[in-house]
Amino acid sequence: MYRPPRQVRGRTTWSPRPPRRPPSRLPAIFLVLLLIGTGVAAGAVVTNAFGIGDRYAHLVTRIQLALDPPPDRSIPPVVEVTDPPLVAETTPDPNATPDLGASPTPVLTPLPARKPVDVSLNLKPNKVFQKELTDVWCAVAGTQIVLTIDGLGDNSESFQRTLAGRIGEFESRQDSHNGGWGPSAIAAALDAYGVSGYQVRAYPSRKSALRNAAIAFSTFNAPVVMMAWRGAHTWIITGYRADADPTIFPDANVTGLYIYDPWFGWISQIWEPSLAPGSFHDLTNLQDNFLAWNRPEGSYPGRDGNWILVVPTQPRPNA
Repeated sequence: MYRPPRQVRGRTTWSPRPPRRPPSRLPAIFLVLLLIGTGVAAGAVVTNAFGIGDRYAHLVTRIQLALDPPPDRSIPPVVEVTDPPLVAETTPDPNATPDLGASPTPVLTPLPARKPVDVSLNLKPNKVFQKELTDVWCAVAGTQIVLTIDGLGDNSESFQRTLAGRIGEFESRQDSHNGGWGPSAIAAALDAYGVSGYQVRAYPSRKSALRNAAIAFSTFNAPVVMMAWRGAHTWIITGYRADADPTIFPDANVTGLYIYDPWFGWISQIWEPSLAPGSFHDLTNLQDNFLAWNRPEGSYPGRDGNWILVVPTQPRPNA
């Protein structure tokens, strides 16, 4: 305890001061913890521990959208496809009175034998495939694959970066509320490079979408773009198998597709690892990955609840 000065024989003496308390270590400890926490957070972002990296990326995306929102330019309407009812076979009534004034019944050409088909483009993956260079460039890489198949692009990294850099020409909030590449942007980019006629189409069921994808593929000998993962991802259809030719038999069932998946080489925390480019994806795989459009960022009239394809309507250039 500190004591006041006292007089001793005419002079003042001082009691010794108490020893000083050592400085608090709390600020230093707080600083160290802050640095450690910052480092851990940065590491979590890089390694995506507990999904922190994804949440950080989403936060950055929201900030970017607030600062630079996508233009609200118009896009072609989604073509909503409804399958026509199958024509039922009828048996003539033997007791009916013949109509002598009726035109003669046309002679129908007999259908060929119903048999399974296996159709695909003769492609070499190392000549046409390039994976997405970032984990959000699937549509860019998918567009690149189609252009390369059509002889109007190549599978280099530099070409993919060039495509990605042109998004300002194609993006629209109506196509992607988050900005960037949606199915309409894919069709617009293909058209800009000389592949005209691709349309965004919506189908009421997976079965219908698969059958119509096969019909478009066989009719125009051109790849079809599939919006997988509820519309979050892009696959390129380069062939199919079916229990009958869908261009002849309207009730043909597609049993699987040949797919080029730009995600190949990446790892997802949600979806199964991708198959190698050009691999056959059976119905079980398609049921897991080709799901009805359902995006968390908002409503998309014509797409929500439907299976979405970007299909060719013209023959493939340079086929």
